[in-house]
Amino acid sequence: MSIKSRILKELENESIEIFRETAVGFRKPVMMYSIGKDSTVLLHLARKAFYPAAIPFPLLHIDTTWKFKEMIAFRDRVVAQTNSKLIVHTNQAGVDANINPFTTGISEYTRVMKTVALREALDFHGFDAAIGGSRRDEEKSRAKERIFSVRDPGHRWNPREQRPELWNTYNTRLGPGQTMRVFPISDWTENDIWHYILQEGIEVNPLYFAKERPVVKRGEQLIMVDDDRYPLQDGETPFMKQVRFRTLGCYPLTAAVESNALTIEDVVEEVLQVKLSERATRLIDGDNEDSMEKKKSEGYF
Repeated sequence: MSIKSRILKELENESIEIFRETAVGFRKPVMMYSIGKDSTVLLHLARKAFYPAAIPFPLLHIDTTWKFKEMIAFRDRVVAQTNSKLIVHTNQAGVDANINPFTTGISEYTRVMKTVALREALDFHGFDAAIGGSRRDEEKSRAKERIFSVRDPGHRWNPREQRPELWNTYNTRLGPGQTMRVFPISDWTENDIWHYILQEGIEVNPLYFAKERPVVKRGEQLIMVDDDRYPLQDGETPFMKQVRFRTLGCYPLTAAVESNALTIEDVVEEVLQVKLSERATRLIDGDNEDSMEKKKSEGYF
């Protein structure tokens, strides 16, 4: 067994232990399913953790109505193939108010259609623990997270109140009104994720592979025009370019990268050469009002 394979096996074992700890430690857990590579690996690990039994909790997808069409098609196919129970929640009040990524502003759009929607779903179904695919290497505020991360009433995150986790001893106790966020792949890197996908033969969304796609250039970013709702500027016409995505989200807020990576092996090789975090292509992760730490403190994952 290679060194990389041993590392992946250790990470897998840790993640499986976390899944099982969550299943027995909470009254009503749920697993977030965002359809990207991390939640795809998360689903694979969850199935391994409880095989041959079914996953003992549902999946939850927060649908802003602005996801890539290929994301929704992939979601529905995977849920059917794995016989998973899926809950889809959209902030209908936000839809009725025409909250969108263009006229509302990115920060308010994210708050209403993602953060508020998530809090609504967790409260409506009474979930006391939400499992997510965040990793510490993604972004500086996520590096402050514990694997078992307590949320105060209202799902608010206070990094100063997180409990120490020593020698893989996890504290799953909750106080009145508290809930828990659980991150089984917190210790994984983007490199680990792609090597594990390659090793396990896991199917991922085709948006991760290079293909000729219709894009426009906004500033330094290439944005895929996925439907006719995207407002083009005067004189602007989408053009075809071979691109792929390092991370998936709402299509108007997720930049593509030029690429020739057509296979998992190609993607792994490309990831090894890139220095920037994949979240550098997410337009919602600015340093000021849109900072990840601010969004997390309000209940975002």
